[in-house]
Amino acid sequence: MAEIIITGDNFESEVINSDKPVLVDFWATWCGPCAMLSPIVSEIADERTDIKVCKVNVDDNDDLAASYGIESIPTILAFKDGKVTGKSVGYVPKEKLIALFD
Repeated sequence: MAEIIITGDNFESEVINSDKPVLVDFWATWCGPCAMLSPIVSEIADERTDIKVCKVNVDDNDDLAASYGIESIPTILAFKDGKVTGKSVGYVPKEKLIALFD
């Protein structure tokens, strides 16, 4: 399943009200580590049908990033039942991201 692009308009329906755990990637086009992490996030979206994978461009959605205290990118937040259950900041290997959900 492809990543879902998140904005302030669909955050609640796609993330907060999701019936699946959600990986949310806070990123920006100018961020080098974000570009390195992006293929890993895409792999997870393709391989794990039990996890919804979403992306938030912090330049386009700075209010959403601020509401979750995003100060460095890339930041990955794991959500379950509408609540943050895990966090990863910076480039990390795929196993570390998967571990947020295990």
